[in-house]
Amino acid sequence: MSDTKAILAIAKKTIETEAKAISHLGSLLNEDFSNAVECIRHSKGRVIISGIGKSAIIASKIVATLNSTGTPSIFMHAADAIHGDLGTIQKNDVVICISKSGNTAEIKMLVPLIKSGNNKLIGMTGNPDSFLATHADYVLNTYVEKEACPNNLAPTTSTTAQLVIGDALAICLLELKGFSSKDFAKYHPGGALGKKLYLRVGDISNNNQIPQVNATSDVKSVIVEISEKMLGATAVLENNKIVGIITDGDIRRMLNKFDNIYGLTAKDIMSATPKTIAVDVLAIKALELMQAKNISQLLVVEGENYKGIVHLHNLIKEGIL
Repeated sequence: MSDTKAILAIAKKTIETEAKAISHLGSLLNEDFSNAVECIRHSKGRVIISGIGKSAIIASKIVATLNSTGTPSIFMHAADAIHGDLGTIQKNDVVICISKSGNTAEIKMLVPLIKSGNNKLIGMTGNPDSFLATHADYVLNTYVEKEACPNNLAPTTSTTAQLVIGDALAICLLELKGFSSKDFAKYHPGGALGKKLYLRVGDISNNNQIPQVNATSDVKSVIVEISEKMLGATAVLENNKIVGIITDGDIRRMLNKFDNIYGLTAKDIMSATPKTIAVDVLAIKALELMQAKNISQLLVVEGENYKGIVHLHNLIKEGIL
């Protein structure tokens, strides 16, 4: 077997092993899972998630997912907790401890300390008979038959199972709380994803100049306006109403069509009935319209009033595209 075939065979076996384990997780769900979700949902505090080793890494990721979907959460490393960080846990907090075996020394030290504070404890473990499981208020069973590691040692399948159960918790809470795309945008204001959910056309066009000419303006005035405003186009107005648009492409077509441009006006070379978009429309909708019509600019309007231009380059700069 060539190296390529061997590598692909190992990769496929790993994926199949983990996929089988994940598929089995559904059959392990019971009332403890739903009770854990309700416990977190109705809690007046935060979710504190703790673990050791690879489980700690998974705990940190679950915290990030919960925070981004509206459930305030904090990561607390199990080893640090028993060396001073236990004060992270406040009166109304719900604690989730993650451990494949449920019997590590750190977990055995941490669990009684959590229980002494009367905090609700959710145990996520692959061993329902473990110390963690028997002392937890609710148990999330993440049992897997074997790790993807050929020696059945390196945490692989087990950590994937933990991650999936964490995602299941987050999505259940998201849906029960009615967490919307608008809510999601509030927690992701800086990234491209967030901008797609909240950035509006007016937010972009307000930063641009507002190129415009009258329908009777001569060609030189049109070219100067397009060049100075640097948006590759200008709106054509008549009685303060939009009657057309002239783009760089229209200028090139004019030069090919007419040997003598003297006497031509904006109305002679403009494209009538240009595509427009309202200032309060999401910027992502502007991108979709540009792509559908194969154009680079849209005239921005508020009611019947011309407010400027949004250009494809603006959307690229903002990370929308």
